[in-house]
Amino acid sequence: MIGYLPMDREERREMLASVGVDLDQLFAMIPACDCVRVDNYQALAKDGMSEMEVVDHIKKLAAKNKNGEDYDSYLGAGYYDHYQPAAVHHLISRSEFLTSYTPYQAEISQGTLQAIFEWQSYITRLTGLPVSNASLYDASSGAAEAMLLACRDKRRYKVFVSEGVHPDTMETIKTYLHAADIEVVTGALDEHGQTSVFPEEKGEYAGFLVQSPNFYGVVEDLDLLVQKAHEVDALAAVSQDPVSLAILKRPGDAGVDIAVGEAQSLGLPLSFGGPGAGYMAVTERLMRKMPGRICGATVDREGRTSYVLTIQAREQHIRRERATSNICTSQALMATAATIWLALQGSAGLLDVAEQSAAKAMYLEKKLVDSGCFKRVYDAPYFREFLVEAKAGVDLKKVNEQLLDEGVIGGLVLDQNRMLIAVTEKKTKEQLDCFADKLIALCGGQEGR
Repeated sequence: MIGYLPMDREERREMLASVGVDLDQLFAMIPACDCVRVDNYQALAKDGMSEMEVVDHIKKLAAKNKNGEDYDSYLGAGYYDHYQPAAVHHLISRSEFLTSYTPYQAEISQGTLQAIFEWQSYITRLTGLPVSNASLYDASSGAAEAMLLACRDKRRYKVFVSEGVHPDTMETIKTYLHAADIEVVTGALDEHGQTSVFPEEKGEYAGFLVQSPNFYGVVEDLDLLVQKAHEVDALAAVSQDPVSLAILKRPGDAGVDIAVGEAQSLGLPLSFGGPGAGYMAVTERLMRKMPGRICGATVDREGRTSYVLTIQAREQHIRRERATSNICTSQALMATAATIWLALQGSAGLLDVAEQSAAKAMYLEKKLVDSGCFKRVYDAPYFREFLVEAKAGVDLKKVNEQLLDEGVIGGLVLDQNRMLIAVTEKKTKEQLDCFADKLIALCGGQEGR
């Protein structure tokens, strides 16, 4: 469907000028080339394209995008290609669930509120923590909100964050906390790719945060995190992939105070990197300091089950100075899709997805290492993603370019000869064997030159 803009160019210029914005400034970030941005509008008006020609031109530009569905992809690094049953898209398209990004006049949106309530219930079961909110934007904003929550609770302005968290998450945390004048201390990973050294100054830190599995796919020791955090009177927080929770120790069972993470892995499409949905779960003591909103179940005057938004400590609902955060919404539709995906999978299905992803990752890694062209970077347990290093003389960036020509998206190249490779349950043995053979052959060819 093509959108129609009723205002002409001069009317738009007048409207923007009234608020001090120049129309050309809005397009300054678009590359200045004839195929993407045209600066000489007068010439275009004389010899321009018809609407039909413009639509055709835009379609050709869009066709240059690489769609993950058309390639055999091993790129992860935070977004993972798990299968989404057709029923998910059908159900979220129903009027009971398809709504604006946040349910205004919430109590008349009973379908959406029920979905949120179910989402919260699933998150509490997965994390082992008693309270969850109605979702956040993503894992990065969730991690930043977790550190802000720790600072509110402890009334301190210093936090510790492991360097194993996703780089985007680290940047988001630093951006959030810089504005709040909170110091962020980062901790390096050891030779096993894990966080083993924590601050020991008692009473200085509000919270410790690690990611597990971390950015390199390595599973962190949550028991150690909790022990070290509580020894210095800090809150223990973890950013954890929800699929991994089917086979790894739950944060609540380890004594973690705050759990956050990215729900995109719960069957949400890659969509060029978004949107996803962030989750947050906390101990009962921290419930009223949690950002966002919580949905609760009650009964109406006739005794029927109904759903309401309960704790809403947002600026839209209470005085600014009492707000727990300025986060204004949740990814309600994405959280609903993830909830339906979990319902369709069930406990056994989620366990199967997790076990298949882990087993197939181990299979692929063994093939690569046994070839002699690669070696493991970290000798530690991992989930569905692992880091390997190619032999000297191999440029993995060039290898990835060659793989792309053959219809394969390789892993994320962190430097010239280290690659982060992700595997999900969607991969067949034939695909894994074919990818390994191609990767080994290309690396061996480069090494021989």
